[in-house]
Amino acid sequence: MEIVLTLAVVALALVGFITEILPADIIAFMVMVTLMVLGLVTPEEGISGFGNSATITVMAMFVLSAGIARTGAIQIVRDALIRWGGKTPTRQTLVMGGIVGPITAFINNTAVVAVFLPIVEEWCQRCGVPASKLMIPLSYATILGGLLTTIGTSTNVLASGLSAQLGYGEFHLFQFTKLGIAVFLAGLAYLSLVASRQLPDRQSSSDDGVQGYGLRDYVSEVAIAPRSSLIGQTLQESEIQRTFDLDVLELLRDGSRFPQPLGDKVLQAGDILIVRSGREELLRIREERGLDILPEVKFQNEAVAALSSGEEKIGEVLILSNSRLIGTTLKDLRFRQRYNVTVLAIRRGSELVRGRLGKIPLRFGDLLLVQGPKQSFIGLQTTRELLVLEQRNIEMLRAGKASVAIAIGLAVVLLAAFNILPILVGALAGVVAMVLTGCLKPGEVYGSIRWDIIFLLAGLIPLGIAMDKSGTTAWLAEQLVALGSDLSGYWILVFFFAITSLLTEILSNNASVVLMLPVAVEVAKTLDLNPFAFMYAVTFAASTSFMTPIGYQTNTMVYSPGGYRFLDFTRVGAPLNLLMIVIVPPLIVWFYGL
Repeated sequence: MEIVLTLAVVALALVGFITEILPADIIAFMVMVTLMVLGLVTPEEGISGFGNSATITVMAMFVLSAGIARTGAIQIVRDALIRWGGKTPTRQTLVMGGIVGPITAFINNTAVVAVFLPIVEEWCQRCGVPASKLMIPLSYATILGGLLTTIGTSTNVLASGLSAQLGYGEFHLFQFTKLGIAVFLAGLAYLSLVASRQLPDRQSSSDDGVQGYGLRDYVSEVAIAPRSSLIGQTLQESEIQRTFDLDVLELLRDGSRFPQPLGDKVLQAGDILIVRSGREELLRIREERGLDILPEVKFQNEAVAALSSGEEKIGEVLILSNSRLIGTTLKDLRFRQRYNVTVLAIRRGSELVRGRLGKIPLRFGDLLLVQGPKQSFIGLQTTRELLVLEQRNIEMLRAGKASVAIAIGLAVVLLAAFNILPILVGALAGVVAMVLTGCLKPGEVYGSIRWDIIFLLAGLIPLGIAMDKSGTTAWLAEQLVALGSDLSGYWILVFFFAITSLLTEILSNNASVVLMLPVAVEVAKTLDLNPFAFMYAVTFAASTSFMTPIGYQTNTMVYSPGGYRFLDFTRVGAPLNLLMIVIVPPLIVWFYGL
């Protein structure tokens, strides 16, 4: 009965992950609670994930990564990227991958992509190369770079913790680095020589902020006629921005230009409003409120140009995965009031939304085209929920602390590499050093942690305990051994790599490791094979998710900035996944034996 109950929980978790009915971390938390309610784990075992060394290590690595990024240490390599990158996609991909990959071995890859997105975007604009040629390689190179060390990804750290839980000890820092180097070089060669030709040559919004979003069809000038019911009212009192699908971006009066905020401006006859709205909505407001739509040919180009001049600007912001904005609407958030900028359009992959913006639930990876005062963009750069796709102002970075942050990061690596301190202890000591030296402020520590990942890990770890205690792991291993009785050990290794790789595309990478690694080890023990070979196969397969924009966080981050369609990832990623299946198992056997 315990096996049946455990399998039922696993099945429900799989359905939840696949359908995305709720965020993955919430599903994992529900799994943890369900296991305790059913008695499959004790309360102490149920909450053990929050105190697990893997969870705490991942938490510490997020803080260390933030400290290094906050000081601008990663930006130091920007000049090298521009200097050596050349002008062909093949060379650019090779140079970019050669730089970001090794960095990602020690710094969380989402942090690396967040820093490099505006750098690569600016680089593309300088070289006249479409962003679609380099954004997917940026994501894939960081995924491959994470395979170089145990701390390269949260998946690797979790696999290390599971190894200790199964009695094989935690991985040391460079446990599988020689395998990681071989896989990284093979993947980088594919990205440079093959993928650069398969990637679409598509102009994205990043290549031309105005044309890419079709703003000229949605930005107009309207004049307040003498008959208008708006005369004498403030913009806020008029409620036209609530009643209609319309945003007032600027107000022109007697040759003077008034930018946001405009809520308290009393409207007068003859005022000209620059607005974001569709044609049908403009006709509606003309009839109901007495506005004149100014001639399109004469004013439209001027209206668009005015939005990004003087103290005003247009820019793009990306919704990050730990953002509280996810699942809410612009209207519910009172986005304009909160950030003092107006959303002109939303890009979701290749999909472009310009109407009814206030009613659309926001998602991770959405790219918002916003307009407002330049000072407001400085404020946006400080929020931890949005990423402004432009180079950070140097004064916002603690550039004077860059060398200190790098030294702390190197110290953590060296202490772990020479087994002076466990990775967990060294990483926590690094967090303390980041705060004491001023690389991070105390309040920034909590904001730098990806709490969705922490709750995902903490919620899934008890599932592994339940599978082991109930005998589910052993039962699944018996079934797989019986099914594969005619297969050699090598093909069973390939099977585990392939099935984990497939699971990772539809689940989270961490969920795939929790489900597959204990079963793979049990099969290896039953067949008297090398359990480490199977652990490495599962770990690498779970970390190589290339086929969809939702399979890995960094893929989602580049989805909209690159202007990609869903199948662009499949076209480029499926051959890379196949390459991994072909080369990783034999490399494991060669390096570590079977």
